[in-house]
Amino acid sequence: MKKILSLLVLTFSLYAAHAQHPFANKSGGKPEGTLTGKILNDTNESLAQISVVLLKVIHDSTSGASKEVLVQSTVSNAAGVFKFEQVPLSEKLKVKISAIGYSTVEMLVEYEMPKRDSIAGPPAGGKPDAATIAKFMAAFNKDLGTIILLGDATDIAAVSVTGRKKLLEIDMEKKVFNVEKNIVSTGGTAIDVLRNMPSIQVDIDGNVKLRNAAPTLFVDGRPTTLTLDQIPADVIEKVEIITNPSAKYDASGSMAGILNIVLKKNKKTGYNGMVNAGIDRLGGSNFMGSFNARQGKFNLSLTAMNMRIRNNIEGNSDRSSVLDGTSSQVMQDIESKTKGMITFGRLGLDYDLSDKTTLSVAGIMGGGNFKPVENTRITNFSSRISSVSDRIAESERSFKPRGFQAGLIQKFATEGEELTADVNYFGGRNETDGLFTTNYLNTVGQIGGTQIQRNFGNGDNENFTFQLDYVKPFANGMKLETGLRAQINNVANNNQNLLQRVGETEFENIEAASANYDSKNSVYAAYASLGGKVKDLFSYKVGLRTESSAYDGRLINTGEEFSNRFPLNLFPSLFLSKKLSDKDEIQISGTRRVNRPNFFQLIPFVDYTDSLNITRGNADLVPEFTNSGELSYSRSSNKSTFIATFYYKHTSNLITRFLAQETNPITGNLDLINTYINANSGQNYGTEFTYTNNIKSWWDLTADLNFYNSKITVSDGVNAQDPLWTVFGKLNNNFTLKKHWTIQLAFEYQGKTNMPINQGQSFGPPSLAQSSSQGYIEPYHGVDLAIKKDFLKNQVASLTLSANDIFATRGNTIVSFGEGFSQSYYRLSNPRMIKLNFSYRFGKMDMNLFKRNRNANPMGDMQMQ
Repeated sequence: MKKILSLLVLTFSLYAAHAQHPFANKSGGKPEGTLTGKILNDTNESLAQISVVLLKVIHDSTSGASKEVLVQSTVSNAAGVFKFEQVPLSEKLKVKISAIGYSTVEMLVEYEMPKRDSIAGPPAGGKPDAATIAKFMAAFNKDLGTIILLGDATDIAAVSVTGRKKLLEIDMEKKVFNVEKNIVSTGGTAIDVLRNMPSIQVDIDGNVKLRNAAPTLFVDGRPTTLTLDQIPADVIEKVEIITNPSAKYDASGSMAGILNIVLKKNKKTGYNGMVNAGIDRLGGSNFMGSFNARQGKFNLSLTAMNMRIRNNIEGNSDRSSVLDGTSSQVMQDIESKTKGMITFGRLGLDYDLSDKTTLSVAGIMGGGNFKPVENTRITNFSSRISSVSDRIAESERSFKPRGFQAGLIQKFATEGEELTADVNYFGGRNETDGLFTTNYLNTVGQIGGTQIQRNFGNGDNENFTFQLDYVKPFANGMKLETGLRAQINNVANNNQNLLQRVGETEFENIEAASANYDSKNSVYAAYASLGGKVKDLFSYKVGLRTESSAYDGRLINTGEEFSNRFPLNLFPSLFLSKKLSDKDEIQISGTRRVNRPNFFQLIPFVDYTDSLNITRGNADLVPEFTNSGELSYSRSSNKSTFIATFYYKHTSNLITRFLAQETNPITGNLDLINTYINANSGQNYGTEFTYTNNIKSWWDLTADLNFYNSKITVSDGVNAQDPLWTVFGKLNNNFTLKKHWTIQLAFEYQGKTNMPINQGQSFGPPSLAQSSSQGYIEPYHGVDLAIKKDFLKNQVASLTLSANDIFATRGNTIVSFGEGFSQSYYRLSNPRMIKLNFSYRFGKMDMNLFKRNRNANPMGDMQMQ
């Protein structure tokens, strides 16, 4: 009884002294304490201005996983010492220490309170012993002692080090691949990053495919009109692959899903940045710089890029056709060289209006210029006449993109409740000027006649997007997500086509081949989804999205107007997840999506810009709808992740390019013209296996294997490619060696496969089929190698030597056929491309770049000895 009374007296005494001690909670709530430590490097030198954050670890009832929430942040002083006050003792805490050039250190923090039986009670009638009070008070003050920061590749035995991220992370909706070790892409663009990314296929023209179809591109979770070659590889932090998007995402788009490019962001107080410069064996060069500064309520970011492009492509084709009863064979030898320049810049500013409200603005500007020159020797064997001609295509394309972004993030008192608003504008102007000279040779190889075609024009593109999203968690673990979105796109184009026929000296304006038009497309959408857990049985996320769209177009030459209204459609989605153990999980999902025909596919205008590749729209096109389902199993550990996924997609009224014999309205002759049709249906199904493993401390491996079948069903009587089973695989190895050497070795293989759906064409022979219903691609493979050396103090500089397609085996052979024609076409782009890149990183924590505000962290200037 005396001991109990003594404890009561002691407790009362401690709370009475509450205001005089560092663990006092002025609000009268839970007790608080202090936390200190000292940071040194491996030579026992004090490290100043090192970022230290204090996190609390909570349980997310929605996902069932642990979640880290920021409590406080500070930096170490000149002696390497840091200190936190008013630390909540009742929370599960973690300290995270990070600095450029050093491994990140994470360590759990536990406050050990004295046991009751270890506290001696006061003598009868006496006061609590001062030593006992001191012992109790000491429990509120935690000293982590000396913490050593080592290089990124060094393990620290005493604490948990996260010097390298997991290669693959997964959640209910997506797979996330960290790209920090993808050194093959150093100095390149997002295309180079994706080329060595699991699940992703990139052809020699830079066209990206996901499960043999073109995905929709996002940047930082939002749709973008940026192209992949406008995004520097060195500013990409990770790539999110969303193969079956939920109701939260646009229902309109490709049946392939979404690729979300997540850019690096500055999260440290102070400034940091990097510069990167490189050259390649063809004379191309690149320069990229980024700078980030964070102080107080401000965060400033700047990215600039300049690329000098040199591309070489060689190819040949052999086409046989029967037109108007005349059989012919056309053989071509093609050589193409492109010189170009791309510049891109982005300036962004984030401002914290309060600890729960952040405003962001950013501006984007750039420009580019491409000058391709293509030489084609054409040999035509015909039952009527044989001929040989040389065709020289010289053109210049330029563009000047511009954009503006503004966003607001509003957090609320409830953890996880958040409102975000985004406004995006992206537009630009483009100009083209092309000259196509065809020299017809006589039997002795002399020029017997010349035809010259010239095409020039300009256009404007404006894209405006507004999006509002709201997230509301509930006490029972449920989470509501809802939002609104509006997108408006305006396109205008003016084009003139001139022709100087054989034997003539003047150019003739071919109005029927001049495409002058403007159009407006709009999409309006709303969505809601609800997620949570059903006890310990499974997690779920169910959603519903509704969209409506409209387009209006006008052919300026003829005054013809085209318009269509697509009524409201519903797009449900369902995701279920079941944890079998701490390591094993199964997931199932189902969604519905739509792809609406665009203005270029709809206008019944014959594009004669390139007389060897004539195209025409189809005003009778209707939207295509896709139902998708996935079933996956995943197993994760600290070092490895394995995912097996079975997927199925079925599309009705599939929009695809189709090659047919039609009367050419320009010449009046029967010709092969590329157009668009609604196929009866299309389906794509298969199984994909993805595996990542940190096999050794010096060896990371990523492997991907995809077995799939694709088929398009067209109308009766139309020749179509039979469905094909095929395989696609990638193997990527990263070796971190001694003395800061790194080697990456990557291999990919593509088996015989159907042509992808709706893939663009940037280089090729006349009338090349672009539909998977009329062609296939023969097998090919490729090997990439890169070697990187880090040097200077803290390894802030690096030199990377890379070689892409080192055996020149990524040659692409396309076999196509249809009514009255068959064709084989081979091309090879930039084989054995060798690049040398230099990179330098810099940074300093807690520099007074901006004037401090009164509410800044009071620990920022504290000097502790």
